[in-house]
Amino acid sequence: MEIIEALMTRRSVREFVYQPVNAKTIEIILKAAMHAPSALNRQPWQFFVITNLELLKMIPEIHPYSTMTLKASLAVVVCADESIVPNPKSWGIDCSNATIQILLAAHGLGLGAVWCGIYPNDDLQKGFQNLLKLPETIHPFSLVPIGYPAEPLPIIDRFLPERIHTNQW
Repeated sequence: MEIIEALMTRRSVREFVYQPVNAKTIEIILKAAMHAPSALNRQPWQFFVITNLELLKMIPEIHPYSTMTLKASLAVVVCADESIVPNPKSWGIDCSNATIQILLAAHGLGLGAVWCGIYPNDDLQKGFQNLLKLPETIHPFSLVPIGYPAEPLPIIDRFLPERIHTNQW
């Protein structure tokens, strides 16, 4: 898949058909995430991969908008590591970049994925810290359920030329 095609056709997939994803594919997705741009190339992230079906089933008890984990093959929790970058104003942008790389890599590999926000919601962060037994210096930022799409999603043209301004408003 060409990069422009991937950018234009990626969609948030919330319905999956359960099928395990092999370890090599997961590694490729995480390598893509780790190649995301970050401020001063500090790469303040840690990635928590959840493939255990029991853990995947527990996630909706913590995150009310994550029921898709019940049929997902896996989920990745993108976390900020404050021992690398202590400032959430900085690591929030960096972790956003890593999250979008995960979404695009999954799409490019024929998988579906959706971004479920965790940060800055304190209750969601605490819930994931408890569920995953994360140290206090590790901040869950986003949850990305990944799996095989239940059905293809239509391509939508989202280009709005009226929102483009050149040189002046």
